[in-house]
Amino acid sequence: MGTIRINISSKNLEITQALREYVEKKTTKIEKYINDNQTATAEVMLRTERGVHIAEVTMNLSGIILRGEGKTSDMYTSIDAAVNRIERQFNKYKTKISRKIHGPKLGEVSVPPTAKEAEAEFSPRIVRTKRFALKPMDSEEAVLQMELLSHDFFVFRNAHSGDVNVVYKRRDGNFGLIEPEH
Repeated sequence: MGTIRINISSKNLEITQALREYVEKKTTKIEKYINDNQTATAEVMLRTERGVHIAEVTMNLSGIILRGEGKTSDMYTSIDAAVNRIERQFNKYKTKISRKIHGPKLGEVSVPPTAKEAEAEFSPRIVRTKRFALKPMDSEEAVLQMELLSHDFFVFRNAHSGDVNVVYKRRDGNFGLIEPEH
């Protein structure tokens, strides 16, 4: 098994030793998915908003980013929900990769579907490619452009750094900024 580096932060909540130990215990369950020579990172954000306990866990497993969130009236239950979501995501990802490499299992092989059945079976794919010029602007202008277009995200060239950045609308109504690391 590999190892997981865990970073725990909080907002409107004090992290007790018991809570820290619980997060570490639950998060290290995911170590079984990591190869011996790999190290994963887990960013855990615990917060309360209007009496709701929210646990957000973002894991980076060798470039695969998984995110789970739990919102309940109990922080421990929220942590469980967030980690369970990450486990389900990883299993789904692992199954997808396995099927790509090895093909379907014997029990999954059947009569080829008709064209209509194949069309009904949904498999996500890229259905559109969009090209556009990246205008240099600051993040505030990018947010304004995103709002004007009624989009959930907007790609732009940062006028200060020259890097390609993305602004996006968060579920809480605020905005996020994605910047590349060099």
